[in-house]
Amino acid sequence: VQLVESGGGLAQPGGSLKLSCEASGFTFENYAIGWFRQAPGKEPEGVACISIVDGRTYYEDDLRDRVTIYSDNDKKTVYVEMKRLTPEDTAVYYCAASTLWRLGNYLIANPTEYDFRGQGTSVTVSS
Repeated sequence: VQLVESGGGLAQPGGSLKLSCEASGFTFENYAIGWFRQAPGKEPEGVACISIVDGRTYYEDDLRDRVTIYSDNDKKTVYVEMKRLTPEDTAVYYCAASTLWRLGNYLIANPTEYDFRGQGTSVTVSS
């Protein structure tokens, strides 16, 4: 079971980023895959989630207008794109998987409830 994130690094305020999460070792089609982030000294915060089963997407309300999540099921990869970045977006971003594919809003609100996650990719937004 493995989730491998990529795409982090330094980004400019006002810019955008695209993170990738490549899955392996489990039945990708039976899961919801989501992203959450954790800034230094803060609790984990849900970002977005997609049910691979039915394609539904879910977003943290405060990020909804800046974030897009989508998947390439042939590649077993989930992407999240974020635009209009601010320094408050600085965090480690984690990709995670859950069999609770019908409960995307629950996973957004409770990012520690995923079944497993990747190692994370660090994003720093700074000029």
